[in-house]
Amino acid sequence: MRLLLDTHVVLWWRLDSRRLRRDARRAISSADAVFVSSASAWEVAIKIAAGRLRLADPFGTMVTDSGFEPMAITFEHAERLLSLPSHHRDPFDRMLIAQAEVERLTLVTHDRAFAPYGVQTLWT
Repeated sequence: MRLLLDTHVVLWWRLDSRRLRRDARRAISSADAVFVSSASAWEVAIKIAAGRLRLADPFGTMVTDSGFEPMAITFEHAERLLSLPSHHRDPFDRMLIAQAEVERLTLVTHDRAFAPYGVQTLWT
């Protein structure tokens, strides 16, 4: 299984949060590959700058120390946004949906706003 983690899932993983269900934690631990989008890094940077999030370590360090693979945003990912219905307006989430579809990844999230897109999802 190849996974793409939503931003909050990366944070819950690093904090060993109880909000990350056991089956999701097992799936992440045993996945063939686990990716974190650069869209998540961008989202985290915006939240930190706005004073809505504080991290003990840089987000990139959290990703690499967890053994996750950073995923850049490509032109193909950006172009996929054009064909997504507008069920959800969050640009970061929409990019994750596009990346999951293009790369054929299972998206790991707690956010039910992803459901209408029909992307392969593992709920936390």
